[in-house]
Amino acid sequence: MMNEKKYKVSIVIISVAVPVLIAWILFSSGKWENSGSWTSFLPHLNAVINSATTIVLLTGFAFIKNGKKDWHKMAMTTAFFLGVIFLISYIIYHSTSTSIVYGDQDGNGVLDQMEADQIGFSRTFYLILLLSHILLAAVVVPFVLLAFYYALTSNFDRHKKVVKFTLPIWLYVSITGVGVYLMISQFY
Repeated sequence: MMNEKKYKVSIVIISVAVPVLIAWILFSSGKWENSGSWTSFLPHLNAVINSATTIVLLTGFAFIKNGKKDWHKMAMTTAFFLGVIFLISYIIYHSTSTSIVYGDQDGNGVLDQMEADQIGFSRTFYLILLLSHILLAAVVVPFVLLAFYYALTSNFDRHKKVVKFTLPIWLYVSITGVGVYLMISQFY
């Protein structure tokens, strides 16, 4: 019981620390200097990771529905570690690069009125998609951690209860991550 409490406290700390760290990185004015241009490929890598995560999540779901527990475990562990790799890549990119503004055709970091008029409603759609993606990405973290914890401790009743809503949210986050990338990539 004491170990479970320690793990749940750790899950809460991680679940709060990750969004706070990301918000701090996104909204801080300073970026790591002299990182080189190697980080410019990270958004593309992140889209690949999100795509792979979607495939692995759906595959893992199919495995468990077909009673293939070992394959399910392998798929979900892969999804978990893809999420960790994504998070590291995301933090590196956003701590070294300024955020891209959707619709900023001239790349000066400012959306002027002419650019806003040219881009039209797609910017509103993009911002709604991005906002839902960001909010649900923050929301899903503790539930992914709990699902992983319950699976590792063989508490499959709790695991099943958590994943009933964790899986759809995680799928939404991974799919919309690709959608956000596809929409913003024209402005890189």
